Amino acid sequence: MANRPAVMERILVVDDDVSIGECVEMLLTSAGYECNLYHTGQAGLDCLFQKDFDLVITDLKLPDLSGLDIIAAVKQKDREIPVILMTSFSSVETAIQALRRGANDYIIKPFDNDDFMFSVRRALSERRTHRENAVLKRSLKKVFTKNQIIGESDAVQRLRTVIQRVAHTDANVLIQGESGTGKELVAQAIHFGGDRADRPFVPVNCGAIPADLVESELFGHAKGAYTGAVSASEGLIREASGGTLFLDEISELPLHVQVKLLRVIQERQVRPLGSTQSYVTDTRFLAASNRDLKAEAAAGNFRADLYYRLNVITIQVPPLRERGRDIELLAEHFLRAHSRRTSSRYTMRRDFIEALMAHDWPGNIRELENLIERVVILADSEMLTRDDLAELTLNERRSGPRLERAQKPLSIEEYIKECILLYQDTHSEVELAALLGIGRKALWERRRRWGMTKDGSTQEPV
Repeated sequence: MANRPAVMERILVVDDDVSIGECVEMLLTSAGYECNLYHTGQAGLDCLFQKDFDLVITDLKLPDLSGLDIIAAVKQKDREIPVILMTSFSSVETAIQALRRGANDYIIKPFDNDDFMFSVRRALSERRTHRENAVLKRSLKKVFTKNQIIGESDAVQRLRTVIQRVAHTDANVLIQGESGTGKELVAQAIHFGGDRADRPFVPVNCGAIPADLVESELFGHAKGAYTGAVSASEGLIREASGGTLFLDEISELPLHVQVKLLRVIQERQVRPLGSTQSYVTDTRFLAASNRDLKAEAAAGNFRADLYYRLNVITIQVPPLRERGRDIELLAEHFLRAHSRRTSSRYTMRRDFIEALMAHDWPGNIRELENLIERVVILADSEMLTRDDLAELTLNERRSGPRLERAQKPLSIEEYIKECILLYQDTHSEVELAALLGIGRKALWERRRRWGMTKDGSTQEPV
């Protein structure tokens, strides 16, 4: 027996094919929805402006109007009403045009009843979710605009300018920078500062998904596609359609998955595992890596064609050690946040600030935030001094081998290697991977490559 909605939702159906229209009406009413069926575009529009609807389903070819006209009218009344377009013409261009005009999905006739109802339930679920989260989304847009990237340094000012220029485009963006520099915050600023702000922002850490599941997670799968696939999944790419998919640690994607991702970006269609049908997706791709992807592509570790597809615009996020007084501003920001949580009023004495400024910050902003949190927990008073940093293993700036950094900047991989050497004796493997912003597998592979495993182990961690 079909699962009925808790509250009866109203659906408008416009289709000049009487038999298909009646079939759709029967499917919807038997599932517990209120269905209003019309066979001409004008009749459907007349009803649309007389009643409130939770979903509109329209055919592309109508005797008097186009399905695109119906979409335009729906969005004129209420841009949040989802629309599903039905068509007998498998035109990718038309489907993309419909998605860009605001359609949530499209279905090619003749369709499978289960697939049809899956699309209906998904569209209505998105409608309910949007209503519940409307206030939250407005808050997020304020939080993640370019103005929330804290700092006054020239590097941050340039970063804000680039974000402002690319936010209102659909160009793919590659965000590069060391671990912990705030690459996801930049991606959020691009999304929430642009025209897709009210659509989904879907972040995915490519290094955190098991290799045998990453393809299904990204592209989706059909029911029964593999053992354990008891239901269909649309995948993260389709989940982000109309919005943005942020691929963090994209360098960790297996090469065979990179090939499939390249095809999705080129053709703007995605085919789930085990499915014979491809789906159009209007997804913007933002990718990030702490590796030099150009060098990785030249070395054969990353597909060059995918690199150039993603590298329409490159944003380089500056490391914290190059941001001067921004270190103090960020410390004040994190201190205020933790002070609110503990109902205390912590302040930083000058020697405390000088100690922060003297550190190299191999873990960048993430390391600074973690340090401030630890200081607040362990501090004996609300006036923070240099003594509060004594037990936190702060290293003196550019002492010993670090002196070379002033003359010869380290590559990202060299910097990660140095960070591992500095912290592997004082941090667990989980803590060290979190500090570096990489998965445990990526950490283990680097340590094995550089001969840093304490027991000489060559076995991958579980």
